[in-house]
Amino acid sequence: MTESSMKKLASTLLDAITDKDPLVQEQVCSALCSLGEVRPVETLRACEEYLRQHDKLVHPYRAAVLRAMERVLSSRASELDKDTASTIILLASNEMTKTKDLVWDWQQAASGVLVAVGKQFISKVMEELLRRLHPGTLPHCAVLHTLASLSVANAFGVVPFLPSVLSSLLPVLGMAKQDTVRVAFCSALQRFSEGALEYLANLDRAPDPTVRKDAFATDIFSAYDVLFHQWLQSREAKLRLAVVEALGPMSHLLPSERLEEQLPKLLPGILALYKKHAETFYLSKSLGQILEAAVSVGSRTLETQLDALLAALHSQICVPVESSSPLVMSNQKEVLRCFTVLACSSPDRLLAFLLPRLDTSNERTRVGTLQVVRHVINSAAAQMEDKKPFILSSMRLPLLDTNSKVKRAVVQVISAMAHHGYLEQPGGEAMIEYIVQQCALPPEQEPEKPGPGSKDPKADSVRAISVRTLYLVSTTVDRMSHVLWPYLLQFLIPVRFTGALTPLCRSLVHLAQKRQEAGADAFLIQYNAHASLPSPYAVTGRLLVVSSSPYLGDGRGVAALHLLSVLHPNIHPLLGQHWETTVPLLLGYLDEHTEETLLQEEWEEKLLMFLRDTLAIISDNAWICQLSLELCRQLPCYDEAPQEKNFLYKCIGTTLGAASSKEVVRKHLQELLETARYQEEAEREGLACCFGICAISHLEDTLAQLEDFVRSEVFRKSIGILNIFKDRSENEVEKVKSALILCYGHVAARAPRELVLAKVESDILRNICQHFNTKVLGVKVETKDPALKLCLVQSVCMVSRAICSSTQAGSFHFTRKAELVAQMMEFIRAEPPDSLRTPIRKKAMLTCTYLVSVEPALDEQARADVIRGCLHSVMALLPEPKEEDGGCQKSLYLETLHALEDLLTSLLQRNMTPQGLQIMIEHLSPWIKSPRGHERARALGLSALLLRYFLEHLRVSALVPFHNLGLLIGLFSPRCADLWPATRQEAVDCVYSLLYLQLGYEGFSRDYRDDVAERLLSLKDGLVHPDPAILFHTCHSVGQIIAKRLPPDQLISLLLTMFEALGDPEKNCSRAATVMINCLLQERGGVLQEKVPEIVSVLRSKLQEAQGEHVLPAAQHSVYLLATQHCSAVVSSLLGSPLPLDSHACMLWRALAVEPRLTAQVLGLLLEKMSRDVPFKESRAFLLGRTPDRVATLLPLSATCALFEVMSTSAAGPAVLELYPQLFVALLLRVSCTVGVQLPRNLQAQERRGASPALAARNLEPCSSAVDTLRSMLLRSSSEDVVQRMDLEGGWELLRTSAGHEEGAARLARAMAEHAGPRLPLVLKTLACTHSSVYENQRVTTTAFLAELLNSNVANDLMLLDSLLESLAARQKDTCASVRRLVLRGLANLASGCPDKVRAHGPQLLTAMIGGLDDGDNPHSPVALEAMLGLARLVHLVEAWDLRSGLLHVAIRIRPFFDSEKMEFRTASIRLFGHLNKVCHGDCEDVFLDQVVGGLAPLLLHLQDPQATVASACRFALRMCGPNLACEELSAAFQKHLQEGRALHFGEFLNTTCKHLMHHFPDLLGRLLTTCLFYFKSSWEDVRAAAPLFTGFLVLHAEPRQQPQVDLDQLISALQILLKDPAPEVRTRAAEALGRLVKLA
Repeated sequence: MTESSMKKLASTLLDAITDKDPLVQEQVCSALCSLGEVRPVETLRACEEYLRQHDKLVHPYRAAVLRAMERVLSSRASELDKDTASTIILLASNEMTKTKDLVWDWQQAASGVLVAVGKQFISKVMEELLRRLHPGTLPHCAVLHTLASLSVANAFGVVPFLPSVLSSLLPVLGMAKQDTVRVAFCSALQRFSEGALEYLANLDRAPDPTVRKDAFATDIFSAYDVLFHQWLQSREAKLRLAVVEALGPMSHLLPSERLEEQLPKLLPGILALYKKHAETFYLSKSLGQILEAAVSVGSRTLETQLDALLAALHSQICVPVESSSPLVMSNQKEVLRCFTVLACSSPDRLLAFLLPRLDTSNERTRVGTLQVVRHVINSAAAQMEDKKPFILSSMRLPLLDTNSKVKRAVVQVISAMAHHGYLEQPGGEAMIEYIVQQCALPPEQEPEKPGPGSKDPKADSVRAISVRTLYLVSTTVDRMSHVLWPYLLQFLIPVRFTGALTPLCRSLVHLAQKRQEAGADAFLIQYNAHASLPSPYAVTGRLLVVSSSPYLGDGRGVAALHLLSVLHPNIHPLLGQHWETTVPLLLGYLDEHTEETLLQEEWEEKLLMFLRDTLAIISDNAWICQLSLELCRQLPCYDEAPQEKNFLYKCIGTTLGAASSKEVVRKHLQELLETARYQEEAEREGLACCFGICAISHLEDTLAQLEDFVRSEVFRKSIGILNIFKDRSENEVEKVKSALILCYGHVAARAPRELVLAKVESDILRNICQHFNTKVLGVKVETKDPALKLCLVQSVCMVSRAICSSTQAGSFHFTRKAELVAQMMEFIRAEPPDSLRTPIRKKAMLTCTYLVSVEPALDEQARADVIRGCLHSVMALLPEPKEEDGGCQKSLYLETLHALEDLLTSLLQRNMTPQGLQIMIEHLSPWIKSPRGHERARALGLSALLLRYFLEHLRVSALVPFHNLGLLIGLFSPRCADLWPATRQEAVDCVYSLLYLQLGYEGFSRDYRDDVAERLLSLKDGLVHPDPAILFHTCHSVGQIIAKRLPPDQLISLLLTMFEALGDPEKNCSRAATVMINCLLQERGGVLQEKVPEIVSVLRSKLQEAQGEHVLPAAQHSVYLLATQHCSAVVSSLLGSPLPLDSHACMLWRALAVEPRLTAQVLGLLLEKMSRDVPFKESRAFLLGRTPDRVATLLPLSATCALFEVMSTSAAGPAVLELYPQLFVALLLRVSCTVGVQLPRNLQAQERRGASPALAARNLEPCSSAVDTLRSMLLRSSSEDVVQRMDLEGGWELLRTSAGHEEGAARLARAMAEHAGPRLPLVLKTLACTHSSVYENQRVTTTAFLAELLNSNVANDLMLLDSLLESLAARQKDTCASVRRLVLRGLANLASGCPDKVRAHGPQLLTAMIGGLDDGDNPHSPVALEAMLGLARLVHLVEAWDLRSGLLHVAIRIRPFFDSEKMEFRTASIRLFGHLNKVCHGDCEDVFLDQVVGGLAPLLLHLQDPQATVASACRFALRMCGPNLACEELSAAFQKHLQEGRALHFGEFLNTTCKHLMHHFPDLLGRLLTTCLFYFKSSWEDVRAAAPLFTGFLVLHAEPRQQPQVDLDQLISALQILLKDPAPEVRTRAAEALGRLVKLA
């Protein structure tokens, strides 16, 4: 390395240090550091010289140079000699002190240099810094900062100099007047003190272990005197904080007596600053250090300052903490550290100060005090041991505070107390109760908003914290076990602790299990010793009832059952084995469900079964009676929980049912009746359930008690009191009566059936009627209370159901049946017919259903009234409500509908004859024909239900005719096309059932299945879709089935009914009737031959009417007959139809495709018409400088549209297959010559105005019309796969556009080759003459089609190869460049279509391709591009000898395209270059190897090409070049890094490549660098940036002996120019390369 080269490199980089881009500037610094890594001394000297010579350089750039020097010194300072170190120290010192003003980044950088040198040359640095400390003169702030930084960076080196430093600084402290200087002094003194303390703490590693604190004490005290007595009084807050920060560590170095002497002034002085500063962290930190210093010397003065200290610290801890401010949080920690110091030294004084402040009502004061108490309990446990009672007693008032923040703080204090034994003291129970109270808080009573940093507000709520605390104390604090057990049990029963049940149960389960592990004696509860504990009966009842709502309160059902299971020894000794089996089953049931899926009734029944089994096992009447007493006592606890209270009533009923003492049963039932809250619906229901369950075992007593209650003074007295208040008496009296009526109903429903019948009319119904006061009961009093009505209906329903389910129901004569039915119908009629608000009508219909089944039977008039009334009440309801309208409303609707269904089937069951069925359908008929869809749907649903029921219960004793079959089928079958899908489905079911009824009456067995009738079920799927075509096709099928199975004598009645249906207001049903009439006439018209001409005539006359679609088939048949006789005339006439064709014209064209022979004749005529005239005419309206417009001629356009319509009919298939090649070629040519062709002006105007509704919705644009017709032709000729392939690939759309037409033709050829290969020979034969077409578009289209065929092996399989090559060769000299380009593409396609034939035609193919490279004078000829793409495909398949002769020519010819401005040419040429390399693997001639080496640099650089396809091509080419370079490592690197799809880290890859290149091909260095210089001027920024990066890596890995290959000056000059490039990335890479040139400099 020469000195001049090194200097030039450094100067070049230093000149670039002024770059405005920070990233470039950073890279320049990095480059300087790279120089410094290799030649630290020279680099540092160059930097020093640059700064010295450029004295006017502004400070930001000087700072950048200094930072670079610091980075070099940080790793290479040890390599400096003393002279260089001295020079650098002097430079940095001068730079640091050049200006007296504070220029922080500049002076900081210079200071960093001094600190870095000081780690190695501390003496010289300290000497220079001491030299800057002039006696009697204030030092520079940066000098002070440097001394402070050195104290931290090299404490062991600086501390020995501290006496000298302090002796120089202390005399001038008083001269410091500026706050910035004073702050610098404070920072220095703080660091000096911290360094000294570190030195003293590690004397074993210190260079001078004899150093003692005394060495600094005097000087530090002198500094302290100035800082505290003078500077601390400054008005500048920043200075005051700096002083305080310094005083903290300085206090540890003060002499003990001086510290003791200063504390009376020091502590008040620090405390006074709390009022002046909002940010108090540094004050608290320093105060903590001072307090620690004072305690460490055993200060007695501290006692006198204690009150002030405590007051100040307490005010700090009471400041609200915001988690978003880290300094506030840190201040809290420092203040608590101060309290810890004081707690350890003066615990009594501390508590005497803190505990009275717990009595204040101020939130912040109380919360802060509690926080300190908690901290002291944890951090000074030993000192607080004998203060526990005092602390516990002081918590009395905080426990009463309702503030959430205070509550949280109290819970945290109690948690700390639990861990340190406080709760074992007297008064600890109050703390436990407080925790349980907070666990019982409902979530909605958490009013405070979460703080800004709180992620989950629920997790920080008082309740959540209390729950966690209770569980942790119960499970992790062993000493609390005997405190909490069994004490926590007393919180299970009181209502105010209901919200805490879940955590309570979980804690108790854990405590109980621990007790069980300790032994039975420890677990069993001595109730005599714990009078406040609840009894086992109370615990059992409470836990069982709360389990009925298992998901409330965080899943208290599971917790309660767990606790119940664990407590079994304390409840009854016989329960262990049974509960161990049954409780897990209950818990498993809850695990299988969620709150949404749990069936409440089923769950309650499981719990009641559990209770019944438990009582059976205990079988102790006294125990059971005691349990029932306790359950009754708990009733008031659930006034706010109606569901649980309802379940409690059921538990009471179950318990009383198990009791053997009748006196106890009647007593409790009397108490329940006297104390029930009758205004609550849930309570009335629960009371009734209780009586019903009790009646299972005590029917007589239950009924007797109900009558006794009515006769009792209590009942009469309550009625009398209520009558005083007339405004509310009626309602409240009716609530009591409702409950009593409901009780009788539940008694009847649950009591043993064999006992109920005797009591129904004499006791149960008599009392029910007596309480309701209706005419049925002899007294006419109208009630206004719907609840009383509902209770009556429910009770009568339960009574009726009990009668029906009895084994003696058949012999029971229900005398009040008719009256009760009339009463139920009165209720039903009173309900609003259009809305569903109450379940009264549902319950009443259900009641009627049961009553109908009981003897005696209703008369005909009563039956009709019931049917009409119920239908009118339900059918007119609004449509079924949706889920969002309310789940309850929808459920009520469905249940009401089911009740009506049950009632109608029950009535039908009483008259199972065709006449009875007819009567039911007659009642439904008006609703079946209703104009409202939902009413029709309901009526059809009911009809289908009744017919199914009739069919399932059909009993035919003799073969009789089903005389009303035709009428019923005529009523239902048109509904198969109803607008409502449900109606359509039900209509088919009705027809299905009617056909099987007919079969039944004909004598077929019930299990017989008729194939024709069964087809109806398969047709139902077609009725789901709203598409009219599908619906009417399905209706036609239904009509065919009816026609096949209808008896002849029913045909007339069916037709008459169908004709009536034509006037149906529902148009779809009218059309369905027409379809079925036609079907019947077709299938069964033999008996109505005289009617056929008349029907056909009518249908033809209806063709032009708007609603006449049903006559269209007749009109089409007429056209067909006419065409069989006069085909040419019909075709000519129809071609005269105006365009676009209307729907009638389209259908008439399609009618001509019914018979293959006629269709072929029509297609031939249309092809002739299409080719007779020219496809377009050129408009000469605008001749000046504009291409003439092409306008389509009318006759070919009309013929094209007609071809589409004819071929769109499925029957045209055979004819299309016959004319396949002619149709395909003609339509393909039609497509090609209509691309870009416009419609005639008159048709354009029609298109703009929009077609009328009667016109077919087809695009009339000429090319689109031709494409659609071609597509239709392929579909009709069984080439669906071709069409599908084109659809998927978007080929049809491409064919329509000028830009994509070629590709569309190629995709069509590809699809044909793959899916219609056998048809290609005839197609090609027809295409043979098109190469001489006068229309250029046709030549292009056919060439593209032929070229793509060679891409498939079908050309070889069908022996078409030679003819295809011959056809393409004939077009090779075409005047159209597009044709010539497509010829080359077709020849290249041979590589993929018939690769085994390429070798045979190699010379011909290569000659064509190489000739294409030189096509025309255009340097970017598309023919040349196609030639390159084709060569890339062929080179691997031709003979090596054929390729070798042109290899070099091709390589030279494509090389200029590497840097083409067009991406396609770059990509193609580079890929071809890769393929040429691949072919030459292992046999690469020297002349071609030279081309490989020459292309290496461009390929590497174009990896950064802005176009991804070019970069991908470079990856491929480089992978192919690797083997030809005879370097395994380089080839492996290419293979590893350049795989497709793998992310490329370009810098890493280029580094590896250059390493291998320089190792194996060192002589290429000069050539590669020269190529890089060329790319320094590239127009692509990324490539221009890659070139210097490549250069840098080449130099990095080059050996010094290769230096002669490099013109270093030229390279540096070129990079110097790049440093001025407008792109920052380029400048960055240039700087990086310059940094690496140090190796060759």
